[in-house]
Amino acid sequence: MAKRISLREFQMRLVDRLTSAVRGETSRALLGVQAGKDYWLLNLSDAGEVVPVPTVMPVPLTKPWFAGVVNIRGMLYSVVDFSAFQGGEPTVLNSDARLLLVGVKHGINSALLVSKTLGLRSPETLEARAATESTPSVYPWVGETLHDTQAQVQAQTQTQRSFMSVSALTWRQLNIKPLLSYPGFLDVSR
Repeated sequence: MAKRISLREFQMRLVDRLTSAVRGETSRALLGVQAGKDYWLLNLSDAGEVVPVPTVMPVPLTKPWFAGVVNIRGMLYSVVDFSAFQGGEPTVLNSDARLLLVGVKHGINSALLVSKTLGLRSPETLEARAATESTPSVYPWVGETLHDTQAQVQAQTQTQRSFMSVSALTWRQLNIKPLLSYPGFLDVSR
């Protein structure tokens, strides 16, 4: 059941958000996606467009993680299965799967195939993991590991009510520009 708030509380929050926006203090929204078993966050400005997966035409003699090409509104996009590219299981093409048209902003018609989109996340609810808990990645597109403090609060609340253990989500930041310029990402031929 959704938490009910009074009209006064709602108006106060709205005034605070509008005041912050006028001062230029708006937070950057992050888009949460799941690729295989991993959870990723990317800046909304880099996310481009999110679309349901149309028919993907396979391309022969390409690497297994290169899903093929799609036609979206008359434009061809290369499709990379992001989970498979990271060494995980191939993404199942079901009703939850989505394409992130990430390369348009950078002049590349490239799309990432992900298992599902998980909505927007606020940076205020995320905290960086300690260096001992997170091993830095050798790949330039993998940013810092973040812990979702909001999910932890919800998990504690649910645990107290139903005695179920729910773990908080751990996210990795996805840096699009380094991914698109990585030589291994651009070389799809076998």
